[in-house]
Amino acid sequence: MKPRQADVKLRQMTEADLPAVMGIERNTFPMDAWSEGMLRGELADQPRTRHYVVAIVGEEIVGYAGLAAAADQADVQTIAVDHPHQGTGIGGALLTELLAEAGRRAAREIFLEVRADNPQARGVYEHFEFEVIGRRRRYYDDGTDAIMMRRKLDG
Repeated sequence: MKPRQADVKLRQMTEADLPAVMGIERNTFPMDAWSEGMLRGELADQPRTRHYVVAIVGEEIVGYAGLAAAADQADVQTIAVDHPHQGTGIGGALLTELLAEAGRRAAREIFLEVRADNPQARGVYEHFEFEVIGRRRRYYDDGTDAIMMRRKLDG
């Protein structure tokens, strides 16, 4: 049985979470997974310019997300939910947390890139009022384009 969003707890990501996070990273993004070193680098900038969270169901990390923020702009760095937990609202909960953090940091807009061949993720972002602003040709390692999206924040 898939968990309900209410069963999910979010907390700040730590280096101790990296083994579980890397497993989800490699399963979710097999063609262009980040390295553990890249994620360690992101965590090293937390909380100064980064905000990373994990989603936990029971005792298990089932998703994670990260935000970069500087001045009045923020960027969704990554969002991933383990396959058995996709479609349960966890991705939405993670994105809601990133949007809230961008607001706490006084960002006026938030940007992201999503794979052109991932309509499910793009649909989630559109549901959260992100708009398409461009395309980055052959952005991903396998040659897939990225769709650039932006959401203006109240401020």
